[in-house]
Amino acid sequence: MIDRYPLGIQTIAKLFGLEGKRLEEHYVRHLSDFMSWQAREHAPDWLLFPENVGPYLSIDETSLSQGELYTVVTNKQANGRKGALVAIVKGVRSDQIIQILKKIPRRKRYMVEEVTLDLAATMERIVIRSFPRAKLVSDRFHVQQLATDAVQQLRIEHRWQAIDQENLEIELAKELHKEYVPDLLENGDTPKQLLARSRYLLFKDETAWTPAQRQRAEILFRIYPDLEKAYRMSRNLSHIFSSTKEKELGYTRLAQWYDQVEKAGIKAFSSLRRTIQNHYITILNYFDNRSTNASAESFNAKIKALRSQFRGVKNVDFFMYRLMKIYA
Repeated sequence: MIDRYPLGIQTIAKLFGLEGKRLEEHYVRHLSDFMSWQAREHAPDWLLFPENVGPYLSIDETSLSQGELYTVVTNKQANGRKGALVAIVKGVRSDQIIQILKKIPRRKRYMVEEVTLDLAATMERIVIRSFPRAKLVSDRFHVQQLATDAVQQLRIEHRWQAIDQENLEIELAKELHKEYVPDLLENGDTPKQLLARSRYLLFKDETAWTPAQRQRAEILFRIYPDLEKAYRMSRNLSHIFSSTKEKELGYTRLAQWYDQVEKAGIKAFSSLRRTIQNHYITILNYFDNRSTNASAESFNAKIKALRSQFRGVKNVDFFMYRLMKIYA
């Protein structure tokens, strides 16, 4: 019965009015086959389920405890339920992960048609070596996140400048034995406050701004026109992914957007421009099936939820056993 619940043993014990510690110990030693589980010896390092391989996979990394990273491969067609987990391997070193994934029979690995992944070069190498016939699709949300990060980086740069300017004015007022009175903008913000309070509106499309955010944005963009230019470029990139249906059109629109970024000369966008240049083909592959790595992110959330039910992962092999029972 316990194996049907994606919960920690302590939580299940509470649901049924039982003592958690005793139920967990009884489950480990008697109710389950954990003690005779064949994969128990290597479970903390890797688990592999070749029977769950499908034509559409996702690969991502997640943390189990204390920042310890694991690489997770999932089958999209399982929709995060039983049969979703294909592999979970300790670490993110490509050679080690490839070695484990190559334990999957060649016939199974060659049937994989598409793998979604983030923009990490190590992940690309893992997929190319492990699933040779698969098409790589870079996750659009990772690309968009880089654009958003570039906008926020520019905002933070302006904020530090505003803080420095305010400190100079305070020091000058002290030297002149005068009271420091900050300059207030028409919405009541100081320049420093304006930049701090604009953080969230820069994450959103302008159609979702509240009246107060709209007023703040108008002031912000008037004072910092480069920030408006960066924001517009970030939103334009998002609109390309959300509104483009055909790959050829996506190619054209991304090329035009790339030229705009190059001409804008905003330093914060230089890393994004190089990233798109280096991953252009795999980013464009998104427009074939509009595939994203959302399923991998969702599965990572399930792992974190299970981890929280365990109140942390103290016994890694038992945690892996529960993960196997629920999702493999």
